[in-house]
Amino acid sequence: MDISVVIPLYNEEESIPELFAWIERVMDEHKFSYEVIFISDGSTDRSWDIITELKAKSQHVKGIKFRRNYGKSPALYCGFAEAQGDVVITMDADLQDSPDEIPELYRMIKEDGYDLVSGYKQKRYDPLSKTLPTKLFNATARKVSGIKNLHDFNCGLKAYRKEVVKNIEVYGEMHRYIPYLAKNAGFSKIGEKVVHHQARKYGESKFMGWNRFVNGYLDLLTLWFLSTFGKKPMHVFGFLGSLMFFIGFVAVIIMGILKLAGTIYITSSPLFYIALTTMVLGTQLFMAGFLGDLISRSSANRNDYQIEEKI
Repeated sequence: MDISVVIPLYNEEESIPELFAWIERVMDEHKFSYEVIFISDGSTDRSWDIITELKAKSQHVKGIKFRRNYGKSPALYCGFAEAQGDVVITMDADLQDSPDEIPELYRMIKEDGYDLVSGYKQKRYDPLSKTLPTKLFNATARKVSGIKNLHDFNCGLKAYRKEVVKNIEVYGEMHRYIPYLAKNAGFSKIGEKVVHHQARKYGESKFMGWNRFVNGYLDLLTLWFLSTFGKKPMHVFGFLGSLMFFIGFVAVIIMGILKLAGTIYITSSPLFYIALTTMVLGTQLFMAGFLGDLISRSSANRNDYQIEEKI
């Protein structure tokens, strides 16, 4: 099979028929063998009914229905597991991504040899509350990930070599960082293509800009830390522990000398207690967050999603 199109969605009943008809037209024009995998992420409207109707009419349609809303990353994870195409294309269901981009994305993977090609919505039709956080987020992601040639990490329109999606684990909200995950897995040939971005035709966006930026920043920090120190946590914790111990030891020596000289009373200085409490709490919180993430990653149920139905 040439192409698998993976489409996660949440309450997009108006756009699904139009999107599938558009994809079908493009595929038929270029004589691709293909499948379209819709993942209904706990939709409460008629999205699943429409997917079922499309399945009855076309053998190219597959569907996965979650019992509740898990998020985009779990939807992509399950879609990737089902995908059989040599090239896997992901896109959003809101008609803001154009299926007309598929043939060129496919060519870049098959002929140019890219492992992953990410879309770049150079001209966007989103509100300022969404575009400004996106620019800040992408600048930070480029710096941390070292993937300097990507301008839009969070673009839903991407193309992957099949081996990429079968060898990365998309969990939590890490869909924003699939290029970074691919790079860490050894797939280093990552490209970008300027793609057409359309204004949303139906409904409203399911994501708020500033909230997405804050969550994205925290996820990026986690991913950077785990990719850098996940296999060698003692390198960072040992260094920080030694540094803090050395600073504390020096401070104790200095305070002891000053006390012997009669110029300071240690217990009467509030700064001593504030500094001590801040250091202890900061260290405990950081350790708790890191250990919690490690436990989450090693949990046997981290990708256990309740699928109500498959078609």
